[in-house]
Amino acid sequence: MKLRFTKMQGAGNDFVVLDATQAPIDLTPEQYRVLGDRRFGVGADQILVVETSRTPGVDFRYRIFNGGSGDEVEQCGNGARCFVRFVRDKGLSDKTTLRVDTVSSLLELRLQDDGRVTVDMGAPVFDLARVPFDAAGATPRRRGDFELWPLDVGDGVVSEVAVLSMGNPHAVQVVVDVDHAPVELHGPLIEQDSHFPRQVNAGFMQIVSRSHIRLRVYERGAGETLACGTGACAAVVAGIRLGLLDSKVDVDARGGRLSIEWQGGNGERDCHVLMTGPAETVYEGEIEL
Repeated sequence: MKLRFTKMQGAGNDFVVLDATQAPIDLTPEQYRVLGDRRFGVGADQILVVETSRTPGVDFRYRIFNGGSGDEVEQCGNGARCFVRFVRDKGLSDKTTLRVDTVSSLLELRLQDDGRVTVDMGAPVFDLARVPFDAAGATPRRRGDFELWPLDVGDGVVSEVAVLSMGNPHAVQVVVDVDHAPVELHGPLIEQDSHFPRQVNAGFMQIVSRSHIRLRVYERGAGETLACGTGACAAVVAGIRLGLLDSKVDVDARGGRLSIEWQGGNGERDCHVLMTGPAETVYEGEIEL
């Protein structure tokens, strides 16, 4: 079968976007892996599928598949920005604010006058059972208004991580220098740690100031990416609850800068996280699957 696609990127996190609003697209995990393959396919961190929504008051359904594993996942913040840019550029909607549903949550996406996109990522989830995180056998250490959980990453090394969900699970640790953080070594070990029954995204956060962090994320099913939107949100929320960050923070990833805002540091944990950043089309094409 021949498949039309659009290649997009948001802060270096790259995507293959498919339009399934006119006809359904039903691919196997292997076909999604081919699309994500950088040598034998198109190449992407995730594949995004735009579908019509059956839910009243919701504009579109937003589906995300990992380019490495072919599995469907719950959330992708950088992809959400590319989603709204794609929908507008393709004339699928003329709205500047869209409501879209994923397998885990409802998102509100707003196209700004400067071309950047703001995504209402919803409220972070701290209930360990909903992350999900199995705390059996682990004893946390309290810091600020949050708990740090010890994870064994081998050779007697223990990483202390903040655990939360932004629609997908995250484990965030503070490091001194993100450039020299053991992302490639410890990332996959944290990703597959037995405390996380659905695996986890591993974030490595360097605090530059109370309004600025540097971040690397080893994404579940994809490995390290140039940027991770939900990872940036999770890191900022964790930093605020740990008492290290203010409510508005610039996040520098290897692919670019994201701006994150969360007003939950005053005890209102249900406050939504707002993420603003770029979304660009790289090229369009057709592939035989």
